[in-house]
Amino acid sequence: MYLIKIGGGKEINLKGIISDLASLNEKLIIVHGANALRDELAQKLNIQKKVVTSLSGYDSVLSNEETIDLMMMAYAGLKNKRIVELCQQNGINAVGLSGLDGKIIVGKRNSGIKVREGGKTLLLRDFSGKPKSVNKHLLNLLLENGYTPVLSVPLIDENNFAINSENDDIVALLQSEFKAEKIISLIEAPGFLLDKNDENSLVSKLSKEELEAMEQKVEGRMKRKILALRKLFENGNTTVIISDGRTEHPVLDALNGKGTIIS
Repeated sequence: MYLIKIGGGKEINLKGIISDLASLNEKLIIVHGANALRDELAQKLNIQKKVVTSLSGYDSVLSNEETIDLMMMAYAGLKNKRIVELCQQNGINAVGLSGLDGKIIVGKRNSGIKVREGGKTLLLRDFSGKPKSVNKHLLNLLLENGYTPVLSVPLIDENNFAINSENDDIVALLQSEFKAEKIISLIEAPGFLLDKNDENSLVSKLSKEELEAMEQKVEGRMKRKILALRKLFENGNTTVIISDGRTEHPVLDALNGKGTIIS
């Protein structure tokens, strides 16, 4: 089985990705983003996004009720159904679900994010959290009957409220349950870059042991992403491929050795 993580950038070639996936003879779970669409909708609706940095150095979007509404529109709504539509057009019998549906991904709401503002330490509470459990029975029911799950945020928390979460953490949780042979992450870059502004700084191969040292060298959202990558290896061996989602054949390129291979 393969886990496929599709980034939410504007330049991601969704048609190419789904066409490639249709050529594979593998069970798939797809997890997708929609950050570009979310930001576009926020601008149209005049909703301001607030990014905060925790005391430990991790960046995240503060998730209030307006943000959750945006996520339902962008992630679980338009982007999810467009991906399902593409899947159906390519012969993949997809089912689009958010973490809310059938409690397919249950999370625990964060107790708060500690930040420094105006010289003070503040505890900010919002509708965000960590994924903690998967409705594996429901996912297996779909997979064993020929359906391909297409998953998105929001998740559902312990009190049955919708919450935001990181797709990297969701993929890590799915991997702990399904032990996928390969995890393919498709992004708006050739792979893992030492310098995000220099596409020539591609790291073609990484060992799982090197990830911890790499985490100390980066900041912000990349720091969070490397932590999530490390979690993918906590429950057994797998191969993680971070590759360019903008090419003509993103998935086939990844499987043919392009991008960054972590094993």
